[in-house]
Amino acid sequence: MSDTPPAPSGAPGSPDFDEMTRDIAEVPAVEVIVTVAVNLMSAAAVKLGLTEEGDKYKDLDEARKLIHALAGLLDGSATEISSFHAAPLRDGLKSLQLAFREASLVPDEPGQGPGEKYTGPIYG
Repeated sequence: MSDTPPAPSGAPGSPDFDEMTRDIAEVPAVEVIVTVAVNLMSAAAVKLGLTEEGDKYKDLDEARKLIHALAGLLDGSATEISSFHAAPLRDGLKSLQLAFREASLVPDEPGQGPGEKYTGPIYG
């Protein structure tokens, strides 16, 4: 953690809360949901060891939480985002769930893996 205090609001280089609020106000909800989903997918892939760094950041407990959160987000927003957005996110989720199953030394029973309470059992 840095010992440097944060710059006062309005100082050069500091985020302006009013400006950030205006920026986020212009973003459609679907875009926010998709962005959050992609961030969860990316973080889960890292925690599964699926990146160039491999096992360096692998942590299946963390991956489980991220995959479960992604599944909940997609389940909760299914009627709010179009299938144009939802289909590739669901495909990515399923790929992560399968990768989790393959990475687990003792795989969960079908239906008990991360996010499967929302998606149904994943077999792999």
